[in-house]
Amino acid sequence: MATPVLTAALAGVPSGIQAQGVWQGRRQLFVRFAGEAETATMYRADALAREIDRILGRSLYHSISISGRDALGNPDFLASVLGQVTTKTPVMADTDGERPEAITALKSWLTLVQVTLELSANSRPIDRPLETLRTASAAGCDHALVLMARDDTSDAQLIRIVEQAHGASAGTMIVVHPGPAGERPTLDRRWATLIEQAIGIHGDTRLALRIPGPAALR
Repeated sequence: MATPVLTAALAGVPSGIQAQGVWQGRRQLFVRFAGEAETATMYRADALAREIDRILGRSLYHSISISGRDALGNPDFLASVLGQVTTKTPVMADTDGERPEAITALKSWLTLVQVTLELSANSRPIDRPLETLRTASAAGCDHALVLMARDDTSDAQLIRIVEQAHGASAGTMIVVHPGPAGERPTLDRRWATLIEQAIGIHGDTRLALRIPGPAALR
């Protein structure tokens, strides 16, 4: 039986600086899955693997970032791509955490699983993101939780999520980014107090400002 040709719609394979999270500031090669409003190009798994090897062979990168809309929604495609890439470069999955089952399928290639949550007063439940952290820990992958706080994000909400993440995996690296992307807010005493509380619950918690575009990507 012939092996099926695996394809996926990507927004491209750009180079850029990671805007947020644990590897913030690192130069990465982004494999970006296309969102609804983005121009998409269909890639075959074998062709994408060759393209990644070609780019990595021409310039130095810290890592590969699997990102974009529903980044882990096609694990068979990603497994085929990563299984054919010959350059040994660390791979990060930057995900909303809604597909924990994909981590098991991809654990052989993932160095870091980063769950990024956009917080608001009406944020959705985080049961599946927490399960993603648990699954990544069980798979032996480094794992992180990135909390994108907004003006209407309460201290109680942030602290509760830190507690839940600690319960899911004590090895989680937590990064809190205050304020909208691209802005440079003045950080008042609230943030120092908040991080003091958070560290009391989960030692590996840090505060950082996001890097704005266009050089920075996610």
